[in-house]
Amino acid sequence: MGMTDFPTKDGLNMPITPLRFLERSARVHPEKIGFVDGPRRISFRQMATDAQAFAHALIDAGLATHERIGVLAANSYEALLAQFAVPLARGVVVAINTRLAPKEIEYILEHSGITTLMGEKSLIDKALPTIGHQLEHVIYIADGDGTEPVAAPATDPATDEPGSSTASIDFTTFSSFIAGGGVGKQDLPYEVADENDPIAINYTSGTTGKPKGVVYTHRGAYLNALGQVQTMHFNHHTVYLWTLPMFHCSGWCTGWAAMSVSARQVAIRAVRGPEMWQLILDEGVTAMCGAPAVLTTLVDDENKRRVTNLRIMTAGAPPSPTIITRCENIGVEITHVYGLTETYGPFTVCESQPDWSDMTVRRRAVLKARQGVASVTNQDVRIIEPTDTLDAPLIDVPADGATIGEIIMTGNGVMNGYFRDPEATAHAFRGGWFHSGDLGVMHPDGYIQLLDRAKDVIVSGGENISTIEVEQAVVSYPDVSDCAVIGVPDDKWGERPRAYVVLRPEALGEGSPEEIAEHNEAVAAVIIAHCRAHIAGYKVPRDVVVIDELPRTSTGKVRKNELREAAWAGHGDSRIKG
Repeated sequence: MGMTDFPTKDGLNMPITPLRFLERSARVHPEKIGFVDGPRRISFRQMATDAQAFAHALIDAGLATHERIGVLAANSYEALLAQFAVPLARGVVVAINTRLAPKEIEYILEHSGITTLMGEKSLIDKALPTIGHQLEHVIYIADGDGTEPVAAPATDPATDEPGSSTASIDFTTFSSFIAGGGVGKQDLPYEVADENDPIAINYTSGTTGKPKGVVYTHRGAYLNALGQVQTMHFNHHTVYLWTLPMFHCSGWCTGWAAMSVSARQVAIRAVRGPEMWQLILDEGVTAMCGAPAVLTTLVDDENKRRVTNLRIMTAGAPPSPTIITRCENIGVEITHVYGLTETYGPFTVCESQPDWSDMTVRRRAVLKARQGVASVTNQDVRIIEPTDTLDAPLIDVPADGATIGEIIMTGNGVMNGYFRDPEATAHAFRGGWFHSGDLGVMHPDGYIQLLDRAKDVIVSGGENISTIEVEQAVVSYPDVSDCAVIGVPDDKWGERPRAYVVLRPEALGEGSPEEIAEHNEAVAAVIIAHCRAHIAGYKVPRDVVVIDELPRTSTGKVRKNELREAAWAGHGDSRIKG
């Protein structure tokens, strides 16, 4: 018998899926607390029971294979449970950014074909007048204190009646919805027919136009979860605090990762310093994830103290050496990773080397601020000469830490493609590699470092903001004739939007310089308020600068580099310059 001439055996080469992580935790550690959400402490056995009931209820409600279920919720037990129960019912989870404006939510529901939406009443009801026409079922989940709201939409203040867009929607609460699910029925198998089946769709921030739906598979989720386990040193003693939004890249696959080792997960609905420190101390938290803004919030809080067993994975914007140093000074171990929505979150990790421990804290922090190497479950990352041609050769730049190129990736941690967008998918995978659109350098030691965005994306608190989208909101104000938006330094968020505007002649201030300055301040406040009505709050410019004209090239393009250089003067090059 040759090396490949073995008979096929049932049970070998089974499709991999993170659903098995829940089944194993419930079987091996049934009474252990697996999730903490305010006053609620849920065992792994109860989590599996609830997941089965939820999945059966979805099937009973007519869920079709690969049908999308929307989740609009803060970090919570129900939001985490959906990552297991929806695919258990052969559905696909679509977690939606809770900061989006109703119109932005409407687009995602329409594009993904969602008719069932679960989440918090306050979030859903705010958007219902805009999105109600697309929905058939709404499932309200419990609030932070564990109580469930009334299963009815908010009323219109003018009529004291529900809006007309909600008339045909079936409203229920989560506990009522799952109450009859699974009763008298066999458990659904924690398996999938094809490991390349979709498990989730995560929408990008729409930095080049409309958001794209990134398709995650059972295989990709499983392997990236195990990569998180290795990178974060997870085990069954781990206590993970959800400072990272669950809606962001499926929470970087961390919910599945923690479940794979039967770690305890703890929800936090608002990431504020006092609440973080209270949970860190009360629950014995050992692991967290989040953007550098989370690190700043942690070390700036008056309740901070030295810890001995806390590791934080950070990404979303390059953490400054200063914030890394401040974290290490109170005993927090920082793990810096890099990735995109298209790579299930983290793809590379700045893996520490033995000799780094002998360096000064500052020098070590500088090295840790780099984006690193491909993680253990991924294959490779390269820096190539930028090209926009589909069949152009992929040519690596020198590994000299100076030559700038585009970051491209391949491996298990890359998406299958964009939902309902074959053209964008083909463009993203030019030459068989995923093109990030990010610019960086390759250092001689094989570690990459991100230097800039190929597009003028602002990375604020881990969220990508399209300058084009913000500019369109600003210019939609009648008194604005021209506008350019860039990212400017922000100690907490890494960077934030600033708008430079040219006013129409009839809107210009008159009088003394002081009177004109006062007029411009008033106009800026009105423009900011105008933007808040059109785009999500985190995208709104924090300040608006009125100028006579925008710097432009001979072809009419705005010289944003000139605006950035002035705004970033004195801030070094440790951050992405919008």
